[in-house]
Amino acid sequence: MTRAIAILGSTGSIGRSTLDVVDRLDGALRVAALAAGSNLALLAAQVEKYRPALVSVGGRGDAEKIRSAARRFGARVVHGAEGAAEVARVDGVDIVVSAITGMSGFGPTLEAVRAGRRVALANKESMVVGGELLRREADRAGARIIPVDSEHSGVFQCLAGVKRRHVRKVILTASGGPFFRTPLEEIGGKSLEEALRHPRWVMGRKVTVDSATMMNKGLELIEARWLFDLEPSELEVLIHPQSAVHALVELRDGSLLAQLSAADMRIPIQYALTWPDRRDSALPRLDLSRLRRLEFHRVDERRYPIFALARRALFAGGSLAVALSAANEVAVAAFLEGRILFRDLHAVVAAVVEPHRARPADSIEAIQDIDAEARREARRALPQR
Repeated sequence: MTRAIAILGSTGSIGRSTLDVVDRLDGALRVAALAAGSNLALLAAQVEKYRPALVSVGGRGDAEKIRSAARRFGARVVHGAEGAAEVARVDGVDIVVSAITGMSGFGPTLEAVRAGRRVALANKESMVVGGELLRREADRAGARIIPVDSEHSGVFQCLAGVKRRHVRKVILTASGGPFFRTPLEEIGGKSLEEALRHPRWVMGRKVTVDSATMMNKGLELIEARWLFDLEPSELEVLIHPQSAVHALVELRDGSLLAQLSAADMRIPIQYALTWPDRRDSALPRLDLSRLRRLEFHRVDERRYPIFALARRALFAGGSLAVALSAANEVAVAAFLEGRILFRDLHAVVAAVVEPHRARPADSIEAIQDIDAEARREARRALPQR
């Protein structure tokens, strides 16, 4: 049976990989709707190839630019936050791939959950800022959230058939990013180009910077708490430079379950789209005979001080996770634009997180208010250079 999918963030790294999986599965999936930002040339090519019925772009002007091309293929064009939300809840869709980066992906993800869809979740910030709300709405609507991040997909696979009471600890792995072996005194002065040179994964610019600071892993800890109904004390991160083992689950009897695969995002994407089935594919295989060693290291919080802030938010819960995510988005955007240095990333996030007074974040309105407040504070904390 052909499943209809909608992709939020179709021109980004995850969106493009998802469409590659669609091609490889040869008719098992049909693209019903696409949402993208401002990469109109690529979006137009996707519309021409996949003929979705609904397309959303970032702004009204972009909608006018793509509308004539989309009409040739029978696609209706919408725009803005409401346009992305419409893609998320459009009738006839079985699976929504949530891959819009940052807080802007939360609203559409919530819409998909409330519509009772299966959500293939690649937008970690949605679960970070609103995990409790998303879980509540998923239970109410009968939605299923399946993670796309390689680490969370690994946990999801390891937990299949495992009773919750048998789980002692869930361990996410991290590559360590480009600066894992860099002398501590040199890290603060690293350039944007160096921060974007990830040793293992090809990802979007924002998440690649997050990998360099290990913020991505901090966010993933908070995400895992809500995805798998875990206590903060049951979560751990180990640095694993080979990126072959994506996650481990330690059981009460001392057994360890691990999920391994090649470092290719299309593998967890395909699993999220075809679950509970496993389909043949021509995706890369992991050749264990070529692995000379598997290293695992504790996280050094002197090297990754932002990770320590994320751990604090994990245990605190509530509004602190929202403030953390918002401040980080402001800081990373400034770094990507060349307005601050790598060392400033931690300083900006800390300026928001450390004085933050926790309060409930149990509705989308509360989350949006906390997010807006934290962004204002982060902008004020940006150093003037």
